[in-house]
Formats: sequence, C-alpha cells, structure tokens
Amino acid sequence: LLLPRGLRMEQKGNADGWQVPLVGKALSQLPVPGLRAKRGPSDENQPPAEQVRCSRPVPVAAAPKMGKAAAGEAWCQEGVNPEMERRIALLDPASPASPFLPTAAPALAVGNDGKKRAAWDLKGQLSDMRTKVSSYKDKVQRLDGENQQLKRQLQEQVVQNRELSSQVSILSSVLHTCQEQAQQRLHEVMELSDLKQQLEEQVTSYSRTIGQLEGTKQDLSSLLETREVKLKLAEEGLAQRECENKELRGQVAAQLQVMTQQEERLHHLEMERRRLHNLVQELKGNIRVFCRVRPLLAWEKERQKGLEHLHFPLQDNKALVLSKVEEVSPGTGASLALSFFDRVFSPACSQEEVFEEIALLVQSALDGYHVCIFAYGQTGSGKTYTMEGPDDMGPETMGMIPRAVRQVFQGARELEPKGWQYHFTANFLEIYNESLRDLLVGRPERGAELEIKRVSQSSEELHVPNLRYVPVDSEDEVLKLLQTAKANRSVAKTALNDRSSRSHSLFQLRMEGWNRSRDLHSVSVLSLVDLAGSERLDKSFSKGERLRETQAINTSLSTLGLVIMALSNKEPHIPYRNSKLTYLLQNSLGGNSKMLMFVNISPLEDNLSESLNSLRFASKVNECVIGTAQANRK
Repeated sequence: LLLPRGLRMEQKGNADGWQVPLVGKALSQLPVPGLRAKRGPSDENQPPAEQVRCSRPVPVAAAPKMGKAAAGEAWCQEGVNPEMERRIALLDPASPASPFLPTAAPALAVGNDGKKRAAWDLKGQLSDMRTKVSSYKDKVQRLDGENQQLKRQLQEQVVQNRELSSQVSILSSVLHTCQEQAQQRLHEVMELSDLKQQLEEQVTSYSRTIGQLEGTKQDLSSLLETREVKLKLAEEGLAQRECENKELRGQVAAQLQVMTQQEERLHHLEMERRRLHNLVQELKGNIRVFCRVRPLLAWEKERQKGLEHLHFPLQDNKALVLSKVEEVSPGTGASLALSFFDRVFSPACSQEEVFEEIALLVQSALDGYHVCIFAYGQTGSGKTYTMEGPDDMGPETMGMIPRAVRQVFQGARELEPKGWQYHFTANFLEIYNESLRDLLVGRPERGAELEIKRVSQSSEELHVPNLRYVPVDSEDEVLKLLQTAKANRSVAKTALNDRSSRSHSLFQLRMEGWNRSRDLHSVSVLSLVDLAGSERLDKSFSKGERLRETQAINTSLSTLGLVIMALSNKEPHIPYRNSKLTYLLQNSLGGNSKMLMFVNISPLEDNLSESLNSLRFASKVNECVIGTAQANRK
C-alpha cells in the first residue's frame, strides 16, 4: 500500500493488525475492524514528536502554546509533498490543493457508487483516487489528441492566412494602381472637356471672324479692281522709267568700277607707305612717338569754351601748334609748332583710329620682336583711357591693351594653317613707391616682396620670380585678368584728379611660337605700360603719403629720361638700375625691341605748362636711337 509522504504506519503492541493514524486538523477516533479501540487523544497517548517525519521542523516560537500532538500535526502539514499537490491539482483543478491537507471539518470520501466514504476508509479513498487518476489520464489523452488536431488546424489556418494576406497585398496594390489610373483618366477627361469647351469657343470666335472677313473681302475686292486699273497705268510709266534707269545704271557701274580701282590702288599705296615708314623707322632705330589730346569733359566745357591754345593742321597729321605759350614759358614766342611726332591724334579721333596706327607694331610681336608701348603724361591727360579704356568699356571704347590682345589671338589663329602654334603667358604688375606689386593677386594674398632677377647667368632676359604668370588661351581670359588688375591698382585723390593712378602699371604678354614643319621657334614679349602722372610736385599739391608717392614717381620718370638720354648719347653706362621701372624695361628700351610712346596732352589751358613739359620729354625720346630690332627666332 502506497501512502503519501508525511504519513507512516506504526506497529502497536498487538500482532493482529496495523493502526494507521490520519493526520489532519481533526483526527478520527473510529475503531478499525480487527484492531483494538483506541483511547481518546491525550498528551500521554500521542506519539513522541521526534517519531513524526516531516521535511523541516516547525520553530518553537511559532506555536508556543501547542501541545505535542498539535505540534506534530503542524509539522506534518509542513511536510506534505508539493509535487503530489501539483499532480493532484493538474488532475482535478476543482479539488483542494492536497487531499491530505486539513480542512475545516472532517472530510468524508465519496465512493464510485456515489456514497460517501468514512474518513478512516483510506483504502476506498485510495481506490477512488486511482479511478480519478485513470479518468484524468484518459481525459488528458483525449485533450492531447484534440490539442494536436487543433494545432494542425491552426498551422493550416496560419498558412492559409499567409496566402490570403499575400493575395490581399497584391490585390491592394492592383486596386491602388487602378485607382490612380482612374484618377488619371478622370483628370484627362476633365482636361479634354476643358479643351473641348475652349475649341468650341474658338470655333464660335472664328465663325464671327470669318463673317467679318467676308465683308472685308468684298470691300477689298472693290478696292483691288480700282488699284489694278491704277497699277496698269503705273506699269506703263515704270517700263518707260526702266529704260531710262538702265542707261543710268550702266553709267553708274562704269563709275563704280573706276572708283573701286582707285580705292584698291589707294589701299596698296597706303600699305606701301606704312611698310616704307616702318622700314625707315627700323633703319633709323628711333623710338616712335604719338601725341594724343583728349576731348573736354562735360564739366570742363563750362569753364573753357574750346581749344583756343591747341591747333591741328588739316594738311599734316604729324604736327601740333600751341598758342599762348609765352604766358607759361616766357621767351618761347606767342605760338609753338611741333612737328617731330610720328602721328598726332586730335580729340575727335576714336580708339579704333589710334589702334590702327599701332596694329602693325603689335603684329611684330607675333613675328618674334619684343614690342613696348607706354603712355606718358600728366594726371588726367587720358593715359589710362588710352591704354585700358573706361570702366564701362564697350566695343567702341576699348583701350590699346584689350585691342592688342584681341589682334594677337586673332593673328595666332590665322597662322595656325601655316603650321604655327603659340603658347601665351600673361602677367600684370605695378611699381608703387619703387616696390613691385602683383596686380593679379589681392592684397591679403600677397607674399614676399617681388624682386627683378635674370633668368640665368648667361641670359640677358629679366623676370620676377614670385610674380604670378598666368597661361591664357583666349582674349576673354586676358580681359578677366585686366579687370582684376584694375581693381587692385593703387589710386588716390590729388589736386589734379579725384582718381589718380599713383603707380606705373605694366602688362606683359609673353608669346612663344613653334613651327615644327620648318623647325622654327620664336619668343617675344609685348609690354604695355601705363605710367603714373608726370606733373611736378608743386602742381599736385600732394601731402604726406601722396607727397612720397609723387616724389617716387618723379624719380622713376626722371631716371627714364636719363636712360633715354644715355642711349641717345651712346654712353657706355646706362643707369637702368637707378629705378625699378627702367630696370624692368631694360630689354625694351635698349635691347632688341620696337618701342612706341604715347604722350598724352590735357586740353585745359590751366595745364599748358605741364603739356609743354610732356612735349619736351617726347622730343628727347624721339631723338633716342636704340638700333634696328631683330626678330627673336631660332
């Protein structure tokens, strides 16, 4: 017989049978058949506490007033096997936690026949429990089978749900696409409806217009008949005039042919004159000098009515006559005629006319000659306008520098079919207070001071090592560099001009050409210089920093005059290094080069004395002989 843990059978004094005590809150005193009747419970009859086996002892402090029997009973309650309780609870959830735990009253077991069993009928109770356990096991097996079937059904439902979800997703996408297409078709229908309405309105409008045109057509038909009659009469008169015009056209054609021949002959004569003039200049070796007088500005015309002190002979475009000279230069005479110029440009001459005179000189740069063109004159005489043009420069007002650059690149393109390829490098600097400044670099970016050095010990060519040399491939790139240089150039206000250039600016375009088919190589430099104002110190009324600037400018220009005089006198020592300007232009002044100077004259009578000084300097330059230039070709 298997008993729950916590209960054990005790053998009493008789040998007829076993007495099994039932542990609970109330102990049964019913006699067991075949056994002696037990006495009532008392402390003496209770088994010793240490004979009851439990899982752990009950602390004494938990029940201080309990007797030995009560303590043993509590001890057995604590010792009930929890695993047995769990199994019983699983078999019958409606049953108490353990059939062996005490209840409020003595429990009577119920047998299989529906009758209640006595509390002492443990064997019957155990049989009933086994029956229940067997019933529960059958129930559990049946439920397990149902559970497995439900799980299979669940898995099938899950698979089916996944398939349905996938179909729903696909159908939703199709539905969304169909809805969008429907919206698009609806939008198209609305647009077509609007278009239809517009076309109907246009048709109505055209119908009205057609009606109006029909009426106009009738009026025009009547007018046309009248015009046809007049036209017929006019055609008869025109035929007569055609005969007369035919004779006149023949006469005009003959005259035009004669004029064309005369113009062609005149052009050849002019080109021959220029060629011979350049040939004479090359053989003579002189520096060419052009004089240009700027026109009066609008505010200057209010102070001065005209150019009464300047006269330009119509028969000679190489002469300039100055009157009222004795007022500023006593002993000179009432008037002074100057005819040492190669060309004199009146205020009416345009930039294009001026450039035509130097175009052949610029072309010489492509042919391998060093060419130097510089503008000299007092502040406000038009040097910067001549060399660069105004700030709002246009095609008509472009200065000599942009025009020369345009001609150089155009000439290079024309020489390409002949096998010539060119590489151009540009730089732009200024000489301010006898120091060099790179005009293609902003002031915050300028580095160490620039110095002039020779390219090599065996070469006479000069260069500036830290100067920015920019390779250029088109005239537009050069024009951008000119704008940058103009913004960086040093200008200041003086007594003669609100915006006076306080430095010499020098633009150089180095041209290196190759003709590999003929094994030719040329290197030349085109230098275009805008000198600072040449006015005397007492005329500029400069003070402080402006005073030092004027002194440095006058020193460099004086050195330029000394160099030219030394070249003219063929002195053994030429003081090129006395100034940065002459040192930098050494190859252009006394080297193998062609040189041209613009002397710019102010039209104001107040500046007549400065104009005379500029003209005297120009006469010295014109007397300078620098030798015949040779092309730098290898």
